[in-house]
Amino acid sequence: MSDYINFIEGTVPKKSLGQNFLRDNEIAKNEAEYGCNKNVIELGPGAGILTKQLCKSAKSVLAIEKDTRLYEFLKSKFDNYKNLKLINSDFFNYKLNVKKFDIMISNIPYNLSSKTIEWLLKNKLPALLCVQKEFAEHMIAKEGTKNYSKLSVFSSLGFKVYDIMNVKKDSFYPVPKVDSKIIYLKPLDVNLDPDSLSVLGYIMQHKKRNIKNALENSRRGLGIEKDFIKNFVNSLYNDNHLKGLDIEKIKVFRINPKDLLYISIKFREFKKLN
Repeated sequence: MSDYINFIEGTVPKKSLGQNFLRDNEIAKNEAEYGCNKNVIELGPGAGILTKQLCKSAKSVLAIEKDTRLYEFLKSKFDNYKNLKLINSDFFNYKLNVKKFDIMISNIPYNLSSKTIEWLLKNKLPALLCVQKEFAEHMIAKEGTKNYSKLSVFSSLGFKVYDIMNVKKDSFYPVPKVDSKIIYLKPLDVNLDPDSLSVLGYIMQHKKRNIKNALENSRRGLGIEKDFIKNFVNSLYNDNHLKGLDIEKIKVFRINPKDLLYISIKFREFKKLN
């Protein structure tokens, strides 16, 4: 452990890679329990405090590190672990067979949080992640609250999100400005159409407006005209699925994820017919 602390405190973190190194071994042990007897992916192992614990509990560990300095350190320290495969690569450019793995366990760089959630959503892989506390709060936010966002909607549609524990900022080096949370993501058995999610994303960019105005503010991105929007919104007024909503007045951020997805799907269908 002393070698680890000496290494991270002697390493200049790369801001471009969002590097903050976990230095609390007890947190790493708690995280590793979720990988017991499983085939684990670790995105950005850093200096390996979690990697070491994963190797003790997991069936296998694939750790993918972009920073060559850290990769070389990991290679020198963990060469004797037969259940560990180290890769020096950008995780999102590395081709892997996701079906061979049971879970991702990672203290992901803050700047990769959204990209990681999108990857997990696409690949339907369970995950235990340590993320920025504010990011986690957006993930679990409900409609009508100030933190309700595109991230909240996508997370709700794709996962059951469990709030596991808080992690104080001084558990990392260098110490970040904010605390973190560990969350567990269990994928839901749903097939989400990427095109409908794209429409939903445009709508959520204007969450303080009603559906009509949100679409008007997204006309360029959606490739639609005002007449189309008027006709589409009119079609929603008599939709039985939405009869509990005042489509004319309700703000987007007060609409639950399933109804927002339904509206996005109907938009795609309406556009195909018009």
